[in-house]
Amino acid sequence: MRVVLAGASGFLGTAWRDHLAREGHEVVRLVRGEALSAGESHWDPYAGRVDRSVVEAADVVANLAGAPLAHWPWTASYRKTFTASRVATTRTLAEAVAGSERLPMLLAQSGIAGYGDHGDAVLTEESPTDADTFMGEVTRLWEDATRPASRAGARVAVMRTGVLLDRRGGALALLRPVFLAGLGGPVGRGSQYLSTISLRDWVRAATWIATGEGSAGVYNVSGPPLTRAEWAESLGRAAGVEGSARFFSPLALKLMGRRVEPFTRSQRISSDAFYNATGWRAKTQVDEGLGAVAA
Repeated sequence: MRVVLAGASGFLGTAWRDHLAREGHEVVRLVRGEALSAGESHWDPYAGRVDRSVVEAADVVANLAGAPLAHWPWTASYRKTFTASRVATTRTLAEAVAGSERLPMLLAQSGIAGYGDHGDAVLTEESPTDADTFMGEVTRLWEDATRPASRAGARVAVMRTGVLLDRRGGALALLRPVFLAGLGGPVGRGSQYLSTISLRDWVRAATWIATGEGSAGVYNVSGPPLTRAEWAESLGRAAGVEGSARFFSPLALKLMGRRVEPFTRSQRISSDAFYNATGWRAKTQVDEGLGAVAA
């Protein structure tokens, strides 16, 4: 399989391209600078430019590009950068796929943050995103950008990824030192649901979708949801400490900004559509994500 990958140097992209290479697949990395090897191709997503011959030769075109959520300060200017880095890149690739003859599959990253805060209600792929929130609007624009490809008849899959857990990055890297210091605990009241996915599970899920002949549509890619209290208890055990502090205060939220938002909302995500389509089920967070916290 030949995968053309945007965002290949990011946290997810690096892990996935390494996995694909080990599995014998060819990866062509889209780079905004000069292409320095046969495994790279220059593109300018904001100008809508990508080498059409590279897209034509692909089996899968995947977009993992996007400015990081973990950023401070979260200014109005950065909100525009955050949105454009997802929407413009996805649209450029979707239009390139739509203009090709072979119509390779388009695999686009998205996230569960767009659903908003829904208490203990179960959220499926059919649940609407929250148009009244910033992340809900970003998610809508992000996923709408794939439409040129689907309208042209290409197979399109969107991964709405849960909160990523890995000690080297994502949400766990942010909270790991807090728990190792014995200061960890549930954010807020602790009854909110947190739906997470380990890096290893995400890589396996992306590969399942990319290589599956019938995979298409929107997939919630997440492990079994836990309440914040259950999650904090599991993380404390994995770290070898018993944290009891409530990691929540107006000052903490102000200092950490949007980086802590995934831990204040409640999102009880169902991934049944993904499980049923692939026959693959994620392991628990403790097995894959939290178990590495003290390493």
